[in-house]
Amino acid sequence: MLKDVLKQFIVTEIEKLQKNQQKGGIVEIYKEEKDYIEMHQIIDDNLRENFIFKEKKPITRFDDAYIERGIKETEEVIDTETSSFLTRPIKYLKEHMDEFIYIETKWLELIGVDALSLEVDDVFKTYDALLGLKLQKKHEKVIRNYLIKESVCKDVSFDLIYNQKDGMWDLNVSLECLQGFNEEITLGEAMCIIYRFLFKLVETVEEEKMSTR
Repeated sequence: MLKDVLKQFIVTEIEKLQKNQQKGGIVEIYKEEKDYIEMHQIIDDNLRENFIFKEKKPITRFDDAYIERGIKETEEVIDTETSSFLTRPIKYLKEHMDEFIYIETKWLELIGVDALSLEVDDVFKTYDALLGLKLQKKHEKVIRNYLIKESVCKDVSFDLIYNQKDGMWDLNVSLECLQGFNEEITLGEAMCIIYRFLFKLVETVEEEKMSTR
């Protein structure tokens, strides 16, 4: 569960400070995780009194991401890139329609996403995020309701198919339908929007699961 994963993450970060003989201090964390921790009160009072949770700049989340550029038609790898590649404008994808950007990061793994690809659809010319989401099939209704509710588009803005072989959902989301997206942002800023969207999706599924127990 997300709650257990985040609790372990925070405990690990605090242990790092304690190894340096610090009984208190600042734990740097991103907004999504910070809000979740505070809302669900997953840190005991003793730790809360001794440690301050400070928000990190969202864009730094992907500093250690593994990034590839590939050819859509063949999936052949063109090159690997450093995180500085994410400072390019999102329009890069329309200027290189034959390419996709493949991204792996521990943060996606934290919310049950194996990896993520960004590309522009050849037919509709929409900016799309394609990913595998490790949620059980029984949560389909909650997932679909979330995707519909959070979309800023009137039309269907996603494709959702359960992959029985891999035991996960294949999800394709149009970025234009995500709150905060526009063509003036960078690839990295688009990734922050996508992460926030997916984090809240996983959180919504877990809240629904808890409410039905």
